[in-house]
Amino acid sequence: MSFRRRDVLRASALGVAGLGLSGWAGARAQERTASSASWTTPETIAAAKAEGGEIVIYGSMNEQEALPLWKAFETATGLVVKYVRSSDTGLMSRIVLEARAQQRSWDLVVTTAVSKLPQEFLAQIDLPESKNIMAQAIDPQRKWYGVYANYNTPAYNTKFVDGKNLPQSYEEFATRKDWAGKVAIDATDSQWVYALFQKFGEPSARKIIGDLVANLRPVIVDGHLALARSIGLGEYWVGLNNYTNLTINVMLSGGSTDYWALDPIALFFGQAAVNARAPHPKTALLAANFLVSKDAQQLLTKAGRLPVRTDVAPNPPDAVKRFGANTIVTSSFSPEDERKWQKITNELLRPR
Repeated sequence: MSFRRRDVLRASALGVAGLGLSGWAGARAQERTASSASWTTPETIAAAKAEGGEIVIYGSMNEQEALPLWKAFETATGLVVKYVRSSDTGLMSRIVLEARAQQRSWDLVVTTAVSKLPQEFLAQIDLPESKNIMAQAIDPQRKWYGVYANYNTPAYNTKFVDGKNLPQSYEEFATRKDWAGKVAIDATDSQWVYALFQKFGEPSARKIIGDLVANLRPVIVDGHLALARSIGLGEYWVGLNNYTNLTINVMLSGGSTDYWALDPIALFFGQAAVNARAPHPKTALLAANFLVSKDAQQLLTKAGRLPVRTDVAPNPPDAVKRFGANTIVTSSFSPEDERKWQKITNELLRPR
C-alpha cells in the first residue's frame, strides 16, 4: 500500500539518517545506545532489521509529541519509522477498511480506541517492560498495553474563573448558572458518563448530568486537544470534562488553564497493539516494548502525558496527587460497550 506524503513521516523528515547513511561512526553510536537501553538487545534489533529495517505505526498522538518519541526509537535502533497520524475515529475506520481488503498495511497502532477494534485484528503479545506498569494498563488477554493514562477532570481558564472558588461536586457545578454558555465538553466523553453511572448509580447520574446540561448549556465540541487549547485561550471558560494530560499540555505551553478534581475521575489508557497480520511483527513488538520503557515514558511526560510506569514521575510532579481521595473509575470499552455508552452520552448531552 502507498501512503500520501502528508500522512507519512519518514526518518528523513525527523532529521534522522538511516543506518545505511550514517556511516561507520553512526552505526557504532547506535550500538552503544541500544546496548544501554533496558528495552532492547542487539539480538532484537538484528531480528527487526532482518524484517526490512522499518515499521509502519498508526497513531493519534500529535506530531509535536510523536516525532521526538519515535526519533529516539530510531536513534537507538537504526530502524526507520513511518508514522501515520489521524484521529481515533479516522484510524479505526482505516484499519477496518484495510482489513476487509486483506491489506497488511500497518504494524503498530497507538491510540485510545484500540480496545474498541475487533480483537481478532490484534496479536497477543508479551512485553518484558510491562512488569513496571500499572496493572490496570494491561489487557487481560494481552492484546494491548497502556502507554499513557487518560484521567478525566474539569478544566478552566485561569483569567476568567477564580481557582479559589471552584465547585467541589458535580451537584454544585450544576448551580453555576453564571457560567452558562461558557462551558464546553467533547461529544465523545462516554467514559466520563460511564464513571458517573458507576459512582452514583443510573438514576442519580442521569439527574446530575441533566442538571449540568440544563443549567450550563454546554457547547458540544469535536476534539479534546482543540477543547484544551480553546479553554487556554479563553474561548470557553470551563471544560465540563477533558483529558487531564491535554490540560497539562496547554499549561506547559503557557496557556491560561488549569484543572481540578471532582468525584469520580474516569480513567482509560492510550493503548498500543500489534497487528495480527503485521508486515514487521518483531519490529512491532520491539516498538511496543519501547513505549512502556522508562526511556519512552520519561519522554512522554515532557508534554504532560501521564505515565503508566510506577517508577516515572509525572510532569508536573503533583499532577496525580491532586486527584486526592476521589474515586478512580477505570474503563476499557469493547466495540459493544462503546456503542452502548456513546448512545447514552448523546442522549444525555442533548440540549434541554
